[in-house]
Amino acid sequence: MTNTVTEQLTAAGRAIEHDSFAVIEAEVGPHAYSAEQWPLVRRMIHANADFEFNGLTAFHPQAMQAGLARILAGGTPVVADVEMICVGLSKPRLAHFGITTHQFISDPDVIDAAQCDNTTRAVQAMRKAHRLGLLDGAIVGIGNAPTALIEVVRLIQHEGLRPALVVGMPVGFVSAAESKDLLMTLTDVPWVAIRGRKGGSTLVVAAIHALLGLAEAHQRNAA
Repeated sequence: MTNTVTEQLTAAGRAIEHDSFAVIEAEVGPHAYSAEQWPLVRRMIHANADFEFNGLTAFHPQAMQAGLARILAGGTPVVADVEMICVGLSKPRLAHFGITTHQFISDPDVIDAAQCDNTTRAVQAMRKAHRLGLLDGAIVGIGNAPTALIEVVRLIQHEGLRPALVVGMPVGFVSAAESKDLLMTLTDVPWVAIRGRKGGSTLVVAAIHALLGLAEAHQRNAA
C-alpha cells in the first residue's frame, strides 16, 4: 500500500517515510484489519517500531467511520489526558480542519479538586472537560492515565456523555490493561484501544495523525 498522505514537507522526508512504510508492509506478516483500519495500525507500528501492535490494536466497528466524519465536519475538539498529546499533533493539520486541542492536567483548580476529593488529577481533568462541554462530540485521546480513561467510561455509562471517538491507549502496570478492557465493553460509543499494558501518548498521536491523513486523502479524492 503506498503512502498517499504525509505530513512530511520535504522530498527527503517523504522518501524516508515511504520507505519505512514499505518495510512495515514487507515484514508485518498477515493481519486481520480492514482496509480503513490498517493505515492507523501501520502508523502506530511506524511510531514505535513494534510489530506487536498488529494484533494488540482493537477497533469498535464504527471507530474509523466516526473519527473521519468528525474530522471532516470541522471544528472538532481533541481532549487529551496530558499535554504531550497536544504538543505532538501537527498544528498545520489541526488548523486545516479547525481542530482545537485541550488538556487540563496541570490546572490549579484540577490539582485542588484532586487533593480535596482524594482522586487523581487525570480524573478531575476529565470532569473539568465535561463541565466545559468539550467532551460531547469530541475525539478523546488518553495515552498516559488509566484513571482518565476509567472516568470517561463512567461519564459515558452514567452521565450520558457521547464523545465521537475515544482513543484509549494508556500505558502502565496499574489499571492500564483493565481500563482498556473496560473501554472495549462499550457498544454505543466508538473507540480504538490497545490490549494489555502497552500504549502511550506517542501512539495516541500516531492514531490521530492517521485519521487526519485519511481525512486529507478523502478531501483530495472528493475534489
